[in-house]
Amino acid sequence: MSGEPSADRRDLVERAELFAVRAIRLFQHLQEQSNRAGWIIGKQFLRSATSVGANLEEGQGAESRADFTHKYRIARKEVREAHYWLRLLLRAEVLPAERL
Repeated sequence: MSGEPSADRRDLVERAELFAVRAIRLFQHLQEQSNRAGWIIGKQFLRSATSVGANLEEGQGAESRADFTHKYRIARKEVREAHYWLRLLLRAEVLPAERL
């Protein structure tokens, strides 16, 4: 898709980048803990959380509307996966809710 992305899409990409930065910080925090399950879950969370922005960025340079839609659908799936890992960290009491 040609042209400059809309302000709404640009805002979404920027928010995804901020989400990725927060995911990195959470992962770093988990790596400092002794709970090895948190390390593994944190790694899964980090992968999905950082993938969101990467797919949105790819969507910005899509070659067609179908390609754009495909990239954004992948990003949506990654958001759902990241949310799953956050819920798991909470339910397993790896981290307190305030930290998440």
